[in-house]
Amino acid sequence: MSLYGMMRTGVSGMNAQANRLSAVADNIANSDTTGYKRSSAEFSTLIMPGTGGAYNSGGVTTTIRSAVGTQGVMTYTTSVSDLAVNGDGFFVVQDASGTPYLTRAGSFVPDAQGRLVNAAGYQLMAYSYANGEPAATANGFEGLVPVQISDQQMTATPSTDGTFSGNLPAGATPPAGPLPSSNSATAEYTSKTSLVAYDNLGNKKLLDVYFTNTGAGTWEVAVFDQSKATPGTSFPYTGGALASTNLTFDTTTGKLTGATNSISFTVPGGSTLDLDLSKLTQLGTGFTVADAKVNGNAPSSIQKVQIGQDGVIYAQFEDGSTKALYKIPLADVQSPDNLTAMPGNVYVQSTDSGAVHIGFANEGKLGSIVSGALENSNVDIAEELTNMIAAQRSYTANSKVFQTGSDLMDVLVNLKR
Repeated sequence: MSLYGMMRTGVSGMNAQANRLSAVADNIANSDTTGYKRSSAEFSTLIMPGTGGAYNSGGVTTTIRSAVGTQGVMTYTTSVSDLAVNGDGFFVVQDASGTPYLTRAGSFVPDAQGRLVNAAGYQLMAYSYANGEPAATANGFEGLVPVQISDQQMTATPSTDGTFSGNLPAGATPPAGPLPSSNSATAEYTSKTSLVAYDNLGNKKLLDVYFTNTGAGTWEVAVFDQSKATPGTSFPYTGGALASTNLTFDTTTGKLTGATNSISFTVPGGSTLDLDLSKLTQLGTGFTVADAKVNGNAPSSIQKVQIGQDGVIYAQFEDGSTKALYKIPLADVQSPDNLTAMPGNVYVQSTDSGAVHIGFANEGKLGSIVSGALENSNVDIAEELTNMIAAQRSYTANSKVFQTGSDLMDVLVNLKR
């Protein structure tokens, strides 16, 4: 072994411990950074081939690893937009240029445009409900849009779907007069109820729904616009029925047996509304309404936002109605610890991490999304201080190796004298 080799080995050891101290310094500095994952220095030996019984010292190399897959403790807050992942998965965010990244830092707050931005300035990405129920793009970031919620803009949603459940009396008999669908002034019916729907501008439309027995186990359902009713009475309605259909019940079980179990019609000034009647029964009791729901809402601004564990962002309006706006996905890779860390506590895919896969919370191995919580750094200060002391001692020992090699070199140089 040459003296130069011994000195280079000492320098290698000092450099390795300096890297270890750098990782410790970063960990301590970010011990209060939301979603931060601690880094550690892993050492491996460099062995030089020996010849003729002579030992050639090599040195040590350093690999920095991050404990990205280790979850930190959650701290609960009072902000709905503070988000944490309980389990596996990362939020998808983007920077100002539109480049996507992965992060566990969920301290999101609305900016001036209503976009949810975390402390590092990255925008939260999600799938919009604007085009119906969203589906995740499994192998890419396409389809994701920045979450943008503004309470300044008023919105109105027309009614498109509804459900009606209840009971029609099994002992009813057909009326003697014309059916409601005839819109005759002398029309007769068995039971009547009303529903509220909304047109395209958010105006309330009161709809009269008539149920009329037409025989053993058969009923007619007719829907009218109440504003078109004859003052002081009902029939006839100007323009007639919006729609009518026939239902057939099993006289033994009281359940619907016919192919028709819904009625569709156009809300005046609005969209087509599909009213589900499949939960209706015909039993030996009176007319009963069990449940009646119609979607849509009147013009109102967003009063507050709610985020479910499945990642769905709901807007609650002033009238109490709610509407799904976005669905937050979670991304994951095969080896999270091998993701490449970038400034701002975000990560990108590396050759060793595996490809990014996107899904929704609580699906497969992905965790759940917790609203009103933040994931703390997974740094243990006591462990970092211990590592600091150990690295300092090792650095000093390696410096002694270098110093000893330098002293021996002086002896060698002075032999000539």
